[in-house]
Amino acid sequence: MNWINNVVRPKIQRVFNKKPQTPDNLWHKCPACGEMIFHRDLEAAMRVCPGCDNHMRLGTKERFASLFDNADYQVVPVDAVAVDPLKFRDQKKYPDRLKEARSKTGRDDAVTVAHGPLDGVETVIAIEDFSFMGGSLGMAAGEAIIRGAETAIEKKAPYILFTAAGGARMQEGILSLMQMPRTTVALQLLREAGLPFIVVLTDPTTGGVLASYAMLGDIQIAEPKALIGFSGRRVIEQTIREKLPDDFQSAEFQLDHGMIDMIVHRHKMKDTLARVVRLMTHRPRSPRQQSANVPAKTAAPATP
Repeated sequence: MNWINNVVRPKIQRVFNKKPQTPDNLWHKCPACGEMIFHRDLEAAMRVCPGCDNHMRLGTKERFASLFDNADYQVVPVDAVAVDPLKFRDQKKYPDRLKEARSKTGRDDAVTVAHGPLDGVETVIAIEDFSFMGGSLGMAAGEAIIRGAETAIEKKAPYILFTAAGGARMQEGILSLMQMPRTTVALQLLREAGLPFIVVLTDPTTGGVLASYAMLGDIQIAEPKALIGFSGRRVIEQTIREKLPDDFQSAEFQLDHGMIDMIVHRHKMKDTLARVVRLMTHRPRSPRQQSANVPAKTAAPATP
């Protein structure tokens, strides 16, 4: 009797009480308006909320696929750097944090560089991924940005950089801060070569990243409502002892005050970048752009 109660009955109950397992990530909640969005619809919309138009953070692979023609691109290899030069440790060892971030994102570091056709124009694009330790600027990220500039010079191609970062990587100390002048010098070489450098600021772009390469573009573009600023809002308010506007440090605020040149919706980003690249490289409009600008023909009035 004990065998029936302890073994047989629990097994029978597990068979009949077994519930179908549903993945937890089928629906996503918009952080701005709270609308629940089916994951396939969100991916098809490039992680833009259909309800309130909020631009959620987009992954590196998805961003590349949305920009390069037919998602055809080659990733640029970047030289390895010292893993833990300062032997830094806070709550975790720095190598353990790197290992965790690499396992989570599948990337070696925050910045990935690739080249390929953008509306038929060979272009180098670098993307800073906030999901990798907050997109923080470390030696590897700085090396990737520099390698992107070198690749653009080698290929005589325009260079586009998408930024998303919380600033410098504290685990690398002064070595992280040195990436600010290093990247600045590399971008100056790009400018001397007469090649366009375009920056697209995404949410958020702050700290040492904003104080260096993020504001050195020939043209500064931002996604709607992206957070763009150096210090945090609370720090500034406590320092100047004044209340800041509600939209302070938003992309719209920066546009009104002349810090950026334009705000572009994610769905129109590729077409906008293609037009800017062709304009800055003195190339004619592509057939796709020409057809998009041709006004629709109206029917001729019937003759009596």
